[in-house]
Amino acid sequence: MDSSTPVVFLHAFPLNATMWTRQAEAVAPRRVLAPHFPGFGGRAPGEATLEAFARAVLSDMDAAGIEKAVVVGLSMGGYVAFRLHALAPGRVAALILADTRAGADDEAGRAKRTDQAARARREGTRWMADAMVPALLGETTRRERPAVVAQVRALVAQADAEGVARALEAMRARPDSTPDLARIRVPVLALVGEEDTLTPPVEANRIAEGVSDGRLVVLAGAGHLANLEAPEAFSAALGDFLKMAG
Repeated sequence: MDSSTPVVFLHAFPLNATMWTRQAEAVAPRRVLAPHFPGFGGRAPGEATLEAFARAVLSDMDAAGIEKAVVVGLSMGGYVAFRLHALAPGRVAALILADTRAGADDEAGRAKRTDQAARARREGTRWMADAMVPALLGETTRRERPAVVAQVRALVAQADAEGVARALEAMRARPDSTPDLARIRVPVLALVGEEDTLTPPVEANRIAEGVSDGRLVVLAGAGHLANLEAPEAFSAALGDFLKMAG
């Protein structure tokens, strides 16, 4: 990998690719691709599997003329990054897995996603911001960064109900990627907010320790959406990793 290697950013649930604006600017002049997943950002919903999401990203890379890239995935984007690497490891120059986990959902987690998918189809998505923001954002952000809270609420409000339901079903059915960690031979940065309660630092540490070339960075004062809550620190960690990995 060299400084001309493009970067592909994979967004969190239930946001869209505009969440990556600050980081896309920070990695300039590298080429950047930040696709919306099917069902988000105005893109039509598709098959409710993470493999289908990963294939959509590979198609977007093909359309953009990107053969190989550094893949950055946060939360659901991290789950898709695991599937993308499993499908096409030769397309991945390095991985940044942020605020995510390798493991599959437990029974309670699967049941919660089932209930949320049904509610999205039944009621739409107006309830989601109130239900999810307390978990998506860290305590410090909720207390001290009202602009970030408003930004996340606005992004959640843009989500399409059927897209949300299918993404929930895709995440519910995702396989355990823990056995895949040992097969990842590219540099990996596990990046996590210190206050992330959905995928806490212990999960990021499992990723960093499970791969052959892993690093762990914990961002103070940030929760699950660390790139929005601590954009300068997130971008700095990303930039440092790109220099080291290159």
